[in-house]
Amino acid sequence: MKKLYTPLVLFAFFCLSSCVDIEEHYDFKADGTCNVTYGFDMSKALSILTNLVSDSVRSTPQFSLVKDTTMNYYSTLADSVVKKMTPGEINTAKNSTLHINMDLTRNKMKINLEYLAKTQADLVYYLQHVSAFSMKVPPAEFADPNKKITSQKAGSDDWKGELLLSGQDYYTYEITDRKFSRTINKNKFNNFFKSAASRLAMAKAMLIDMPYKLVLKFARPVKKIDNSKALLSADRKQVTLITTMDEVMKNPALMNLKVDF
Repeated sequence: MKKLYTPLVLFAFFCLSSCVDIEEHYDFKADGTCNVTYGFDMSKALSILTNLVSDSVRSTPQFSLVKDTTMNYYSTLADSVVKKMTPGEINTAKNSTLHINMDLTRNKMKINLEYLAKTQADLVYYLQHVSAFSMKVPPAEFADPNKKITSQKAGSDDWKGELLLSGQDYYTYEITDRKFSRTINKNKFNNFFKSAASRLAMAKAMLIDMPYKLVLKFARPVKKIDNSKALLSADRKQVTLITTMDEVMKNPALMNLKVDF
């Protein structure tokens, strides 16, 4: 039986997949395109979990795995996931890029998912369907960007992870050439919270923070923002919203944001 993953890696991804620093970046260009980046940083969780494993685990080759690679996102999807996707979702996944930067010995685990939306309609479609894409890819598989995962069987040979982007399901978007609007659907959010409650509680018990940061960059100055927590840059072209999952669980409306520019 192959032993591809250390207990630390399994525990960090399977049990604490919700315990990450999340950053969303939107860079709106004057030509109507928008670069979107979802950043997931699990480094803080790893730094805590590392203290729970033995020296023998730390000395294994798997624990010393270091990766800094960029690949086409579609190539990482399991066949079982692709079969459930629509042609539009498949096309979007093929135009997305995944960047992995991991070094377990230095408590580093960062994942970025990037996409270039060509129009406002393209951006709305991406945001509404990005959760259909799965990140059920074992860390060891990142060694071969060209290898497509064909099975997701439970067991020591296959890692069955969580959807890092599953939370995107609870937003409704309205985006034009003059407005960005995002409204949280409380019913969908409550369902997401229930499914992730045990992992969020575990993270809180281990003093693992779950900060969230949203950055919107515009080609022209912002005229109006309706979220009191959102900060506007001096040149009025960048909006930043910073909160935590703990705050959002108490008040989901904190994630609502409307920007006129």
